[in-house]
Amino acid sequence: MNLYPRFAGHVADALNGLMAGGDLPAGLSLANVTVEPPRDASHGDLATNAAMVLAKPAGMKPRDIAVMLAQQLARLPDVASAEVAGPGFLNLTLDPGVWRAELAAIAAAGADYGRSALGAGQHVNVEYVSANPTGPMHMGHCRGAVVGDALASLLAFAGFQVTREYYINDAGGQVATLARSAHLRYREALGETIEIPEGFYPGDYLVPVGQALAAEFGPAYVTAPESEWLVLFRTRTVALMMERIRADLAQLGIHQDVFFSEASLGNRVQEALDTLDARGLIYQGVLEAPKGEAGEDWEPRPQTLFKATQFGDDSDRAMQKSDGSWTYFAGDVAYHWDKLERGYTALVDLFGADHGGYVKRMTAAVRALSDGKVPLDIKIVQMVKLLRAGEPVKMSKRSGNFVTLADVVEEVGKDVVRFIMLTKRSDSQLDFDFAKVVEQSRDNPVFYVQYAHARIASAKRKAAEAGIVLPPADLDRLDATDLALVKVAAQWPRIVEQAAEAREPHRIAFYLNDLAAAFHTQWNMGNDDPARRFVIADDPGLTAARLALADAVAQVIRNGLAVMGVEAAEELH
Repeated sequence: MNLYPRFAGHVADALNGLMAGGDLPAGLSLANVTVEPPRDASHGDLATNAAMVLAKPAGMKPRDIAVMLAQQLARLPDVASAEVAGPGFLNLTLDPGVWRAELAAIAAAGADYGRSALGAGQHVNVEYVSANPTGPMHMGHCRGAVVGDALASLLAFAGFQVTREYYINDAGGQVATLARSAHLRYREALGETIEIPEGFYPGDYLVPVGQALAAEFGPAYVTAPESEWLVLFRTRTVALMMERIRADLAQLGIHQDVFFSEASLGNRVQEALDTLDARGLIYQGVLEAPKGEAGEDWEPRPQTLFKATQFGDDSDRAMQKSDGSWTYFAGDVAYHWDKLERGYTALVDLFGADHGGYVKRMTAAVRALSDGKVPLDIKIVQMVKLLRAGEPVKMSKRSGNFVTLADVVEEVGKDVVRFIMLTKRSDSQLDFDFAKVVEQSRDNPVFYVQYAHARIASAKRKAAEAGIVLPPADLDRLDATDLALVKVAAQWPRIVEQAAEAREPHRIAFYLNDLAAAFHTQWNMGNDDPARRFVIADDPGLTAARLALADAVAQVIRNGLAVMGVEAAEELH
């Protein structure tokens, strides 16, 4: 279904034949030989760098290799011409029948077009969002949620077995503070006038939590000592907050498979430490003062340390403090140890911009715990800057101190939010302007891609309303201009594999924008030349062929949007 590997196979066969015949030295590695679209479409349909990468190991001029390879490839029935350019670039122009066959393949595969076996069923854990359950989802969480979910869908489409996971930070001081804040709201729900002390969570989102606790327990814990209610209120409040978080995520179309509780780690921290210790990677030592910190403010003390520097980190890392308590890092190591014990063959974490310093230490820990067998890929997700007509948005209509995810989805819709979050690399800052993201213009990628799909649906309706009786599509009626659009659509399987390998779902949005641009360009030709239109009333045969072409483009758009978690529009209002 992916024609690029097919032609890469043809190139490899030709090179192996040249080696077998003595025209090239035997045993040349073809690992760096690529077949991809040329940068300039006028140069042909495919380009290979074979001659350039093999010249040095073969001890030959690139052009000499390219000429020999061109002669071999030109004999293939699917190749119309093979041209050598410059010092040794080789450009292939394919027979038009290849593109007509690809059009038929898109129609036959439908929603599965572009689906890949790249992952070969490898079990990948993608952990994303993992926000503290101390408040509702806000726009600081939104981008990581969308990027993680789209990445999980992309990997699944590329043949990986994917688990979507959320790590609930329900241990430590912040959830104890949450429980105390909820206790105040509980007392308020029972009629008491309260004041929220500094350091507590003041948001109104805890009002319904307090009401739920009051309904469940009545006045039993109003005057009870904290020791009687803290653990109970912590458990209940976290559960209620997670209900809200799940509901917020559901508004974005996100449904995760596993919600892993930090509090459930138990002795896993000790197990992880013992595992590292058994491998000689734990010792008692004193860390140097952090760079930039004044010496008098630094108190060196013996700690239990992990030899992170053996695995690429900048310094060794503390696992246990001198008072015997675990560090935050130790808990994270234990959590990843648990993932490894569950049998995943690859791990992906999405971290916020403020966790960049954690990347090396976590990858070092996973490398140590898995003997280097399980890769951990950490993606940094930068902040979203909210704007309204170019001006920063600071306040939420509900919470008064931050913009909730629910606010934004309610205003502009799930599909707009998801698409916009994928229009840039996750490690670059993103502007989200409420006015621009709903603007119907070429500059709005959401509209531009959706408009292409809606135009195709409109063309089909127009043909039906005109009473045009369409014969079976004869794809031979499609000319070179039509087939140029097929060539863009046919890149979809290649884009899927490249994006999955790079773990970069934003590439899907980029590609869909390119495909939409190619479609709109061809559509607009019909404004000047009626013969270029998709629906031609007095030529049902050409109409049938062009609508088959449009259908294929629409299918690829739907497939790409599905990976992004966005629905394709049939009409735009």
